[in-house]
Amino acid sequence: MTSATEILPAETPRLAGRVCIVTGGASGIGRAIARLFARHGAHVMIADVTQDVIEGGTPTAELIAQEGGSALFHRTDVSKADQVEALVDATVARFGRLDVIVNDACIRHPRRLTDLAEEDWNRMLAVNLTGVFLCCRAAVRQMLRQDARGEVRGRIVNLSSQHGMIAAPEDLAYGVTKAGIAYLTRQVAADYAEDGIVCNAVAPGKIVTGQGGRLQDPQVLDRARRRTPWPRFGAPDDVAHAALYLASDDARFVTGINLMVDGGWMAA
Repeated sequence: MTSATEILPAETPRLAGRVCIVTGGASGIGRAIARLFARHGAHVMIADVTQDVIEGGTPTAELIAQEGGSALFHRTDVSKADQVEALVDATVARFGRLDVIVNDACIRHPRRLTDLAEEDWNRMLAVNLTGVFLCCRAAVRQMLRQDARGEVRGRIVNLSSQHGMIAAPEDLAYGVTKAGIAYLTRQVAADYAEDGIVCNAVAPGKIVTGQGGRLQDPQVLDRARRRTPWPRFGAPDDVAHAALYLASDDARFVTGINLMVDGGWMAA
């Protein structure tokens, strides 16, 4: 079985020469996406507030270089418009254009309504939802200024979640932000299709990353295990391959979708 960092010998790189930003690329799903994109020939700009890897190990940009890929790190707080604009400007200055942006950066603060402080609610919205808005806006502005490759000027891949479509016990703010991302994805797709800009989302189910805390609570894991028909939890590699499809020319005539990567959770 191949991992997200491997390409089958006969497989053609699907992002050769493409310029891609991956927010939240230091750890977890974002790290897997950045590595897979680089292995498929992309120049990857990794945007995060830190290079520290939550699950441990070599920083993502350094690891990609060791694997023979092209990657740079750009420290970015996606909730800050000036930092997002600087990220896109730095990417274009270095590589000449922006073909793909993957909006993965997010935070989590599980609380039910009556236990959720207003400042925590506002911070979740700022990073998880406003951050995607700011990144989409900056990316679309750049994509409108550049020539198309074939039919497409640029592609956006947002990370939503199944928790934007179902209730997750005592986890209000996260689900609200992910529901907002699913809607934002559809709206951007509809508004900019005629300009050759593609916008889709990937909606992961239970994905096991290096994060601890409530995500590793036995009750949370048991609920996810009972709800997931596929006989294992998801891995970051599973989401990375879905993102690769949506970032590549293989996703033809596909825009505005929210692609489930959940082992059948929403089908059951």
